[in-house]
Amino acid sequence: MRENENLTQLGHKTSYAADYAPQVLESFANKHPDHDYFVKFNCPEFTTLCPITGQPDFGNIVISYVPDERLVESKSLKLYLFSFRNHGDFHEDVVNVIMQDLVRLLSPKYIEVWGRFLPRGGISIDPYCNWGKPGTRWEAVAWDRLSRHDLLPERVDNR
Repeated sequence: MRENENLTQLGHKTSYAADYAPQVLESFANKHPDHDYFVKFNCPEFTTLCPITGQPDFGNIVISYVPDERLVESKSLKLYLFSFRNHGDFHEDVVNVIMQDLVRLLSPKYIEVWGRFLPRGGISIDPYCNWGKPGTRWEAVAWDRLSRHDLLPERVDNR
């Protein structure tokens, strides 16, 4: 029996969901749960729709997490993030929904999601959220990182 045969997206023809599709997310066993390490994903071509105007919003979504027993399969994550393409939601909601879906799927030790959206109407919006597993040292790390999140903000030069 192959270790990853329960993964349905990897190695198969890609089909894209027409709207928000958390059901496409898949995970697999972490071979190194005995020590902590970060996994980071960058999605520089993220697209979602403004829920009011229906206009597209473009941005970079950065997901960093410390896995526990499970890891997210990257193709399923790509398909999941792509499912926001025709979905209307505010930027702040998008990053929180992504984080909550990944917490449900993975139960990581720690996770953070940061959206860096391109300006529209002269303003860029960069929401950040994080979560640390309750009752562990990662709960305190989450508060510390949130409270120090943007002490040295990047220079925004129209991205």
